[in-house]
Amino acid sequence: MPYIPQKERAELDDEIDMLVQKLSKTPAEKMDGKLNYVITRLLVKLYPPSYFNYNRALGVLSAVAHEFYRRRVAPYEDVKIRENGDVY
Repeated sequence: MPYIPQKERAELDDEIDMLVQKLSKTPAEKMDGKLNYVITRLLVKLYPPSYFNYNRALGVLSAVAHEFYRRRVAPYEDVKIRENGDVY
């Protein structure tokens, strides 16, 4: 879960912001590949080779996907349902 203490966020936010600034200049058709590269490099550098660590890394990726959906995608879809009507 991404809800780490504010102090721990502050230790990371400047570097994240610099990376976002660089990536935001990337054309849309190249953005996903670059983001995939960054995420993969982080995982490779942080999780030494072992089934235990690979399983942990996959768990983090799954949790990120679920949390992103829960906090960003689902509310967006709810707005679109209200605007355009449900599919049922």
